[in-house]
Amino acid sequence: MRSARPLVLGPLVLLLAACASTTPGWTYAPAPSVTPIPSTSGDPSAVPSGDASAAPSDDASAAPSGGTGPVVDLAASGIQFDQGQLTVPADTAFQLAFANNDPDIPHNVEIKDVTGAFQFQGEIFNGVATTTYEVPGLPAGEYQFLCVVHPNMVGTITAS
Repeated sequence: MRSARPLVLGPLVLLLAACASTTPGWTYAPAPSVTPIPSTSGDPSAVPSGDASAAPSDDASAAPSGGTGPVVDLAASGIQFDQGQLTVPADTAFQLAFANNDPDIPHNVEIKDVTGAFQFQGEIFNGVATTTYEVPGLPAGEYQFLCVVHPNMVGTITAS
């Protein structure tokens, strides 16, 4: 009976050593976000016809080609936006030049209306990098912009 103990304890020790690994069995990768395509019919629930040339770029640092509308600058640093208030022209598409100045920290910019419905959702990307989001025109009013990764990062957009 005395010689059976090492046979039982040996596999148990190996099992415990395998479970004590300091390397996590997973890695964090944020889910890709989707940028809504504005409807040309004026009905926000209408499904757009789908134009392959309007597909978003996978390179977060790439500048858009042929972008139109005014450019609005926004930056993230220290896990906060550098501005709490932005103003854009109503019903006019604009470019949001977003600089993520936080090294290796993911950020994005999303825009919600007063009901909490998403009006725009920008791609999440790690800093230090810059991207320019193409934002469809917003009807006149107040909107909230935020970083989905960091709920404390919020601001207000006024479309007028």
